[in-house]
Amino acid sequence: MTDQHLTAIVWFRRDLRLADNPALTAALQSAEAIIPLFIDDRDSDEHWRQGAASDWWLHHSLTALDQSIADRGATLVVRQGDAQSVLTQLIDETGATAVYWNRLYESFAIQRDTAIKQQLTEAGVAVESHNGSLLIEPWDVKTKTETPYRVFTPFWREAQKRLALSTPLPVPDQIEGVDGVASDGIDSLDLLPKIRWDAGLEATWTPGEAGAAERAAAFVAEPVRHYDERRDVPGVEGVSRLSPHLHWGEISARALYQDIVARHGTDDEGSKIYRTELGWREFSHHILFHYPETSDQPMNAKYAAFPWRENADELIHAWQRGRTGIPIVDAGMRQLWQTGWMHNRVRMIVASLLVKNIRAHWLHGARWFWDTLVDADLPANSMGWQWAAGSGAGDAPKFKVIYNKTQGGKIDKERGKRRTK
Repeated sequence: MTDQHLTAIVWFRRDLRLADNPALTAALQSAEAIIPLFIDDRDSDEHWRQGAASDWWLHHSLTALDQSIADRGATLVVRQGDAQSVLTQLIDETGATAVYWNRLYESFAIQRDTAIKQQLTEAGVAVESHNGSLLIEPWDVKTKTETPYRVFTPFWREAQKRLALSTPLPVPDQIEGVDGVASDGIDSLDLLPKIRWDAGLEATWTPGEAGAAERAAAFVAEPVRHYDERRDVPGVEGVSRLSPHLHWGEISARALYQDIVARHGTDDEGSKIYRTELGWREFSHHILFHYPETSDQPMNAKYAAFPWRENADELIHAWQRGRTGIPIVDAGMRQLWQTGWMHNRVRMIVASLLVKNIRAHWLHGARWFWDTLVDADLPANSMGWQWAAGSGAGDAPKFKVIYNKTQGGKIDKERGKRRTK
């Protein structure tokens, strides 16, 4: 967009950062003043409404973003309600002539954003969207027959050929804001729990761009080089724990990917495996974008009539509360309840127990994770649970059961080995 604007709105969603933020940078380049805006429209997707742990994270991440914007001379405007109505009202109040945002890829968000763009464009307001979340757009990777990929390995092979990474965009030194714009304020969103169960989350996480940068710097400095050896051992600090920061856009996948390559090159084995994990994140978005029904329905339609166990409420409740009697499962579920996070290997173990042993529908697990994980992400959550159930993308293990006692013993054995080194 080459037109110049007096005032533009930057609509923050799950891109709660100033560094490498394409929508923010584009707005600053084309407008004399900008209005940073966050809209609480959690009710826009009634079926997958944001969970309690995500609410907690969002409160603290918005607080951090608000301070960063204030430090550069502007104010984060926070409003509640239907996004289209809020934007229209704010444009009427301020005379803004352009709106910028970074894209979201869930079906409900695409439908909402498309309708908003059409309505604003017809009203004479310029609208520009950017890729601020992914390494590559979901529609840019196709098979030779121009169809979406359903298997990860060929997807990632092709995606890497198409990566056109550029230097991450800098943090702006100053943001020229607009005075006098009314804001509901972050506290009005009522994101924090009434009964304060969040002490474990407070002790574990630092939401916000600065917390993301600190965690990423510590991981990329050295632990990423051992990722291939340590990622499957829950008892050691072998993973990045960057998933909630990536989900909320407090760090860009592009900046993280390029920092790893810049520090360790492309041949370092641990770094290569971690970059492949970023590829899985891309793949989950690719799958949900092309097959939006997979958030609720099996990707493989023949499993739609699978005879899931009925009257399993007591077993499901025991699983949720970490009272199954299986140590590795119960430890993982209690870690989830206390910290809002669980090691990926343990996620696989507890998911296998629920869908393969208890034989409860995988949506019971998906819903529980959605409410309790601080990194609850619809593409990843859906693909992970479909993988566990064997009904998802092409290489899902339809008949594989992860044996909890075997895994627990193996993990304890690995911990013992590492402690003697």
